[in-house]
Amino acid sequence: MKNISEFNSGMTEYEFFSFLYDRIVTKQITTFSALKELIYPVLKEKWTHPVIMRAFLLLKRMNWGFFASICPNNHKRLWREVVITDRDFPEAGDLKKTLQISNLYVAMLDIHGYTKFCMDSRKNLSMMHTLDWAIENEIKRISTQCGAISQRERGDEMVVVAAGATDALMITLCIIDYFEKTNYVNNPDIPTRRTGNAEALPAFKISGGITGGNTQSPLIITERGNLSGFLLNSGARLQTRANELSPKESRIMVAKQVMMNYEKENASNKSILMENDAVYFFDTGQIEFKGVMIPTCEVVFDTKERYKEKFSEEMTKLFSSIRDNLWEQRIFQDLMDLLTKVAYSMPKFVVTPKQPLHGMRTIENESYVQLCRLARKAYCVSEDYYLAVELLKDLIEVSTQIPSFDKLVLDYLKGIMEKYQFLLDSFENQINKEVEDKASHIFGEHFKTWNAAKNGYQIYNKMKDIGRKSKVITVKKNLWLGLISQNKEKLDFTLYSGKK
Repeated sequence: MKNISEFNSGMTEYEFFSFLYDRIVTKQITTFSALKELIYPVLKEKWTHPVIMRAFLLLKRMNWGFFASICPNNHKRLWREVVITDRDFPEAGDLKKTLQISNLYVAMLDIHGYTKFCMDSRKNLSMMHTLDWAIENEIKRISTQCGAISQRERGDEMVVVAAGATDALMITLCIIDYFEKTNYVNNPDIPTRRTGNAEALPAFKISGGITGGNTQSPLIITERGNLSGFLLNSGARLQTRANELSPKESRIMVAKQVMMNYEKENASNKSILMENDAVYFFDTGQIEFKGVMIPTCEVVFDTKERYKEKFSEEMTKLFSSIRDNLWEQRIFQDLMDLLTKVAYSMPKFVVTPKQPLHGMRTIENESYVQLCRLARKAYCVSEDYYLAVELLKDLIEVSTQIPSFDKLVLDYLKGIMEKYQFLLDSFENQINKEVEDKASHIFGEHFKTWNAAKNGYQIYNKMKDIGRKSKVITVKKNLWLGLISQNKEKLDFTLYSGKK
């Protein structure tokens, strides 16, 4: 093998490439800038340029990991974001190692039912191979057509990196269209209809999480070209949250920054998603991921779920009250407003509780609203906090039985009930002491009965209930509000997703 000093002494293209190949495969050279430095004496020789580009493709394949397939022709925007382009070779360059830029987005996707499908297809390996082929090839095709890149991770998980919020959302919806056999995007430039053996595969649901568009959330590229950093982790947590909310249906959760950037990108030059009004962003509040609070949205793309738009304002009000810790009354009122609007907005339902609830044997949309009215009256008018919490539990029981009831709303209903139950336990201890101290005034001529009733547990509890509702005790509201004030920190309420 000739050495570097002999480049101008008749070295053939084959020998030149062999020289570079040896240094690339042995990891003596891992970057294009180092490659140029090595062959600097012959850079001006035109015959070397095709060989240098072939060497770059080899170098990229061996060292760029996740980004090994990126090229400036198919991924123009993404190339500008992740590659330091060489001035002499515009189709070559070095991969950035830390990407702290606003125009980068990560979508984490998961296929529902993948494991069960593999188990069911043990005697039909061709079906398993077809699904694997689709994941490996069709996802890459769709991603490339959208100017992004993708990679399969651990069986049914997929990672997509795009250079725009619209691109990230477009890719995710196109992948859903392909696997679910739907046509939410309806973009003729990106075919999602299955062909060949893939037509025989069943429909699969997809959960997705998309983050990005924030310079404070860096994406780190390791020495081997793999991805790391908060952007990747938060995308995985959002995907997990989407799966928690819809284990049997497709759902996309995004960081609110993605929604804001999507609207900015479509302000002047509208994408097909914006033109077709294909998506609606439903505010889902803040979610905690390992100590970090992330404002989130659900991307509503199924027309059957667009009814959520009707109660988005009530949802936002509840988020605001929770954020401001308004447990005295506002949170309870906002929760009732939300549940009322949900019941009026969603499709008709009829459920039968295990036992009649407040005289109602079946619960329909209107009777559900009646439960909300009873709960509001108990809390805000009668100051009957026992009944108010009991009605929250009834609403949970009914909501759980409604198949199409929004899981996020149900999560907030459960979480808020638990906080009020916590208050009620403390309230009970203190108000019982009030009843004991003022029993003679409360019961008057029945005071002897009160004392006798202490020997009978059931009678005693009934009398306490009468005592708690007595007008003689004028401190009920002050006592309740005082407990809220004393326990502000314990009432801090957020939804948590992911591993503790």
